[in-house]
Amino acid sequence: MLEARDVTVRYGRQVVLDGVSLTVEPGRVTGLAGPSGCGKSTLARVLALMLRPAAGTVTVDGSAVRRWRQRAPRGLRTAVALLYQQPRLAVDPRLTLTEIIAEPLAAAGRADPGRVAALAAEAGLTGDLLGRRPHEVSDGQLQRACVARALSLEPRYLVCDEMTTMLDASTQAHLVAVVEAYRERSGAGVLAVSHDDALLARWAHHRVRLGGFEGLES
Repeated sequence: MLEARDVTVRYGRQVVLDGVSLTVEPGRVTGLAGPSGCGKSTLARVLALMLRPAAGTVTVDGSAVRRWRQRAPRGLRTAVALLYQQPRLAVDPRLTLTEIIAEPLAAAGRADPGRVAALAAEAGLTGDLLGRRPHEVSDGQLQRACVARALSLEPRYLVCDEMTTMLDASTQAHLVAVVEAYRERSGAGVLAVSHDDALLARWAHHRVRLGGFEGLES
């Protein structure tokens, strides 16, 4: 399980999260809802090992996280993948879509052009798009590349932070289907962060609302 226990996050004197706990189970989708500014994205970054909390603990399959970002052990760092709401802030604008998808594999010394091509196809990217850079594609096409990149090292947990916001309905449905197919074949756990209650009602096995809990069994 991916677990946050009694997590507190402060930005200066402002307390963004205060003693929040959340569990993401393998093979299941946990929906995280709440109004803007409630700390959903902050909690997502903590669970993705991108942000060290002021207090509390995070564990990945029983292993406590003691170091964060690039200092975290590779086994923990690659166990959790984060999908951002705004893909343009999550990529190097100098890279082509092929290079964006290949980044984690190259960093791990596992370059595999065939796998990159397969991931791109699964995400719905046609060959003519793969040589383009971010400014040459739409937000939806770039987010498809980011989903492919997130799956490249086969993470055990996916943290999807509003990954479908501002995308058209067909792209939204396709990306959710790609994540669902990965979850079903790999047994990965998924945290779906969204302000879209209808999406979470369709997608999540259960939902958590910051400030309160709402169960929804599938």
